Amino acid sequence: MRTPCDEILLRSTDASVPCSDRAKNWILAATILASSMAFIDSTVVNVALPALQASFHATVVDVQWVVESYGLFLGALILVGGSFGDLLGRRRVFLAGVSIFALSSIVCGFASTIQQLIAARSIQGIGGALLVPGSLAIISTSFDEESRGQAIGTWSGFTAITTAVGPLLGGWLVQHASWRWVFFINLPIAIGVIVVSLSSIPKSRNPTAQRVDWIGALLATVGLGGLVAGLIESTNLGWRNPLVLGALIVGSGCLFAFVFAENVVTEPMFPLALFKSSSFAGANLLTLFLYAAIGVFFFLFPLNLIQVQRYSTTATGAAMLPLILLMFLLSRWSGGLVSRYGPRLPLLVGPLLSAFGFALFALPGTANSYWKAFFPAIIVLGLGMAVTVAPLTTVIMNSVSRNQVGTASGINNAVARVAGVVAIAVLGIVMVKVFSSQLNSSLAQLELPSAVLHQLRTEETKLAGLPVPSGLDPATGVAVASSIKEAFVFGFRVVMVICSGLSLASTAVAWSMIRGERDNAH
Repeated sequence: MRTPCDEILLRSTDASVPCSDRAKNWILAATILASSMAFIDSTVVNVALPALQASFHATVVDVQWVVESYGLFLGALILVGGSFGDLLGRRRVFLAGVSIFALSSIVCGFASTIQQLIAARSIQGIGGALLVPGSLAIISTSFDEESRGQAIGTWSGFTAITTAVGPLLGGWLVQHASWRWVFFINLPIAIGVIVVSLSSIPKSRNPTAQRVDWIGALLATVGLGGLVAGLIESTNLGWRNPLVLGALIVGSGCLFAFVFAENVVTEPMFPLALFKSSSFAGANLLTLFLYAAIGVFFFLFPLNLIQVQRYSTTATGAAMLPLILLMFLLSRWSGGLVSRYGPRLPLLVGPLLSAFGFALFALPGTANSYWKAFFPAIIVLGLGMAVTVAPLTTVIMNSVSRNQVGTASGINNAVARVAGVVAIAVLGIVMVKVFSSQLNSSLAQLELPSAVLHQLRTEETKLAGLPVPSGLDPATGVAVASSIKEAFVFGFRVVMVICSGLSLASTAVAWSMIRGERDNAH
């Protein structure tokens, strides 16, 4: 799902290389297709996770890494990706990002082990960190004030549509072809983008750009990587394992060093002075909580639908369409709420609605109708997010001076992406622990042979993908399968309740930190 503040990033740079009307159409086409590739890959892979798990006999830790490796590098490097474009040339960096993304997608499609796939996804995240800010910067510098509004509307509309259709298309490809085509489909899109870019996108750079914050980029990447690695691998190795402890210590140390470094370097990618504004700090804390909940929801919900509810991958992709479409269709209406009531009231109501939506997801069991069990929850969650995003964007824009709007928007985008990465790592632990406890409790009542119990317990990190041991009589096999499904649903409910709590925390942040008018604190 698209992050907040994309449209502010589009408005934050003055046109330095205005183009002809014919060139503008091709520029829009190239940037829309490139942005859509990155947005789609952020969500479509989630629909393919059960197929990946079955293909590689993977655990939930493995599929966590498939999602996290991409999000980690994208979130950590997206700010420095924009600086690269300013310094080295926006078209050059944009094309480098598209090329890296395409080549790594090919490697993903041909991966023969889960480790190869995770490595390729990491490189894909680096490509995304170059192409996403590059595409936004190219639109900003190519369209003048008169045509920029229409360009932004076109970009926003088409990327919303492709983001919504992405999981549906990915689900269809997984069901009727292979999960590998989820990655191969990027290749023809990337070739088209490169051809159009070379012929139509003018060269541009920021003549005032001096240097890239290499120290900040390195510390942020190693810090987040170490922290996420320690959290995820603790499920397999245990908290006392030297690798887990070492990763957590190194990660935490680098993140502390990152905060110190950003106070010292002359051109930080993450200017901490912006957080002196109460509204800016509150908006980013609200983003952290709410997008953490959204991130883990998009990770677990497809697993629930496919492995427990037995939906097809196509139906699973379609199941999430209402949420994304609601956010797109109601974006202009929610922007009107800001002009009528100010940003604070919608930022109180939106997260409250989202909290109610997450709570509704905690109700269904193992065999429910989509329209009765999940559709109402998706509508409520979609309404909550639709009410929240436009006011959140407004707060970010109004809490800083005009020449800082681009930086502030980039920070909020990065916070939204990192929130999902951290949430999947942390709440993945919760999911596995709750699933394991509930499953062991259920299995204890079945009086299974010790060898069968041992086999189930050694593979319980596969969650709902845990296979029923062979050799059991039919009735016992059905009982074990039912216990696995019920344990997953129980864990899913616990995580959804936590997500509801995170949304309520967002409301509390809006109440205590976000002001109703422009904040000129700094």
